Amino acid sequence: MSHSSTRRRDPAFVAAVALAVVGGAAVAVQSRVNGTLAEHVGSGYLAAVISFGSGLVLLCAALLASRRGRAGLRRIAGALRDGGLRPWHCLGGAAGAFFVASQGLAVGSLGVAVFIVAFVTGQSVGSIVVDRLGIGPGGVRLVTLPRAIGPALTVVAVAIAMSGGIESTSALALAALPLLAGVGVAWQQAMNGRVRAAADDVLAATFVNFAVGTTALLVALGLSVLFDGAPDGMLPADPLLYTGGAIGIVFIALGAAVVHRVGVLLLSLSLIAGQIVGALVLDVAAPDAAAPGPLTYAGAALTLVAVAIPLLFERRPDRR
Repeated sequence: MSHSSTRRRDPAFVAAVALAVVGGAAVAVQSRVNGTLAEHVGSGYLAAVISFGSGLVLLCAALLASRRGRAGLRRIAGALRDGGLRPWHCLGGAAGAFFVASQGLAVGSLGVAVFIVAFVTGQSVGSIVVDRLGIGPGGVRLVTLPRAIGPALTVVAVAIAMSGGIESTSALALAALPLLAGVGVAWQQAMNGRVRAAADDVLAATFVNFAVGTTALLVALGLSVLFDGAPDGMLPADPLLYTGGAIGIVFIALGAAVVHRVGVLLLSLSLIAGQIVGALVLDVAAPDAAAPGPLTYAGAALTLVAVAIPLLFERRPDRR
C-alpha cells in the first residue's frame, strides 16, 4: 500500500485538508468584506488600511503576550545584521497590501467569483515562476509537466470566466489588478517563508508582513488623498466590515498549522479550491455585483480541474 493512500485515510490528514479549504474560503470572504468596506468609505486604499491596520493591532497585542514571538523578532533583527536575511526579504507584506487594496478597488465591479478566478490565475503562474527561480526558502524546483499544465489551464479558465462576467473595457482593466495581485502573493509567500525560517516563529513573521503592508498602504492612501482628495464616504456601523484583518490572520495561521501534515503542494491546491468554491457561494447566496453566469461557473470548474492535475499526477512516494 502506498504511503500517500495511507495518508488519505488518516482522519487527521483529512481534517487538515478541510482546514486548508476553509482557509481558502476565508480569502473569498475577506475579498467581499474589504470590497464592501471600500464602497462605504469611498476609497479602496482607506479600506485596505483599515483591514491591514486592524490585523496589525491584533498582532501587536499577541506579541505582548508571546515571549516566543518577541524572541522571533530579535532573531529576524539578528539575521538582518549578519546578512542571513536581506532587507528585501522582509517586503513581502507590500505584495499583500497590494492584494488587499485590489479587493477594495475591484471586487465591487467584478464580483467575488471573477476576482478570485483572476487572482488564482496570477497566483498559479507566479508560484511556478517563483519555484523555478528558487526565490523561496526551498530553493529551485523544476517545472514538471503536471505543474506546467495546471497554470496553463488556469489562464484558459480565467479567460472563460471573465468573458461571462466582464462587459466593458474598464472592468477588463480592473481584472488586471487581481491577476497582478496573484503574482505578487506568490512572491510574498516566498519572502514570508524566508522571514519565518529566520524567526523560527510564525507570529513574528506575520507581524513583519502586516507592519510592512500597513506602512505601504498608508503611503498609498496619502498619495491618493494628495492627488484625488479625501474619501467622501463614511465609516459603516456594521462591525463585520472591520474583520478583514482578523480574517487575514486566520488564513495565514491555518496554512502554518497544517502545512507540516499535508505538504506545500496539497496546501496550495486546497487553498485555491476553497477560494473558488467560497467565491461562488458568496456571489450566489449574497450577490453584491452581477450574479455569476454559466461562463463564470465553467471557468471556476476548469480552475478546480487545473489545481487538481498537479496533485493527481505528481510523483507519488515510493511504496514501502
